[in-house]
Amino acid sequence: FTAPKIAWLKKDEPKNFKRLATVLLPHDYLNYWLTGNPVMEYGDASGTALMDVAKRQWSAATVKAIDPHLADKLPPIVPSDQPAGRLTAATAKVLGLSMDTLVSAGGGDNMMGAIGTGNTRPGTVTASFGTSGTIYACAAKPVIDPEGEIAAFCDSTNRWLPLLCTMNVTVATEMVREHYGLSHGQYEKAGAKVSAGSDGLVLLPYLEGERTPNVPDGTGAWFGANTRTHQQGHFARAAMEGVTMGMNYGLRRLATLGVKAKQIRATGGGAHSKLWRQIMADIFQTEVVTLAVGEGAAYGAALQAMWCTRKNAGEKLAISDLTDRFVKLNKRETARPNAKNKALYRELQEIQDSLSASLREVFPKHRKWVTGNNV
Repeated sequence: FTAPKIAWLKKDEPKNFKRLATVLLPHDYLNYWLTGNPVMEYGDASGTALMDVAKRQWSAATVKAIDPHLADKLPPIVPSDQPAGRLTAATAKVLGLSMDTLVSAGGGDNMMGAIGTGNTRPGTVTASFGTSGTIYACAAKPVIDPEGEIAAFCDSTNRWLPLLCTMNVTVATEMVREHYGLSHGQYEKAGAKVSAGSDGLVLLPYLEGERTPNVPDGTGAWFGANTRTHQQGHFARAAMEGVTMGMNYGLRRLATLGVKAKQIRATGGGAHSKLWRQIMADIFQTEVVTLAVGEGAAYGAALQAMWCTRKNAGEKLAISDLTDRFVKLNKRETARPNAKNKALYRELQEIQDSLSASLREVFPKHRKWVTGNNV
């Protein structure tokens, strides 16, 4: 979020703030270098915390609260299908390209990931299982969470992208895998030997604190450890289950806001595991699929550039026309919910939720103790 960074710059480095001429995000600066045009498209602008997301324009109240002259330093906001411009003569010479080369507006990683996974219609949800986790959906209208747990972004197709982020996903599974010295294949094999629910071993995966739910002082906690569950297979499976239930906390929050998943398109390292995909389907109670092209963000950027180019040439087409044609599923990797695990995981989710709530007052005390003792 750019707004607090600008506020910090004004407060802590006033001399540098006075030198501020234009506010651009990194990829917008690249577009500026390419075209000479300082612009920002809807998706990126919505991530600055300076934008009125519903109206898709700079929020005068927010901007003025930081500095009365900040509005003069913000670039125009342009629709996502409008090009940033064409190459300048100097840039075209450096790159060896024609000045007629069109530069699309581009967008942020999650916005491009949505396009690259075919998440261009309501009902489809993308879930990224990487070091951290994100879940986001295409929405035809703004999705504003009064509790502030779901980020209200615009997407890069001229619609909206409600998004949640968790801080701890494969960071937890990798911790267990490395502790036992397992390869990824051995890790999955160990977890597959344990039944759903890991015999009651539950991970509260707040290893680095957590943002959804907002638990900044949180820490990881294993619950249900005993002589039967203190085995590598139990810890392997419970880690996958724990972080997936952590993401399901946000998915359920999206559902309460009217964004309900008909299909989950899984990306990231966790999506490569057959066992984990089944755990996702059972906990989310939704079909989980993977994509033929795994690099969703890069692929989405290419598709968005194609959309921009063809529309600029006068074609009338929706971004979904392109994603329907070019985004393909790995049908052999589809996982569907196992009905017999539905109640089991619902009850386990309630236990994790209760565990999280009961420790909210303990987490700050623990953090203070750790900090005070230089642990």
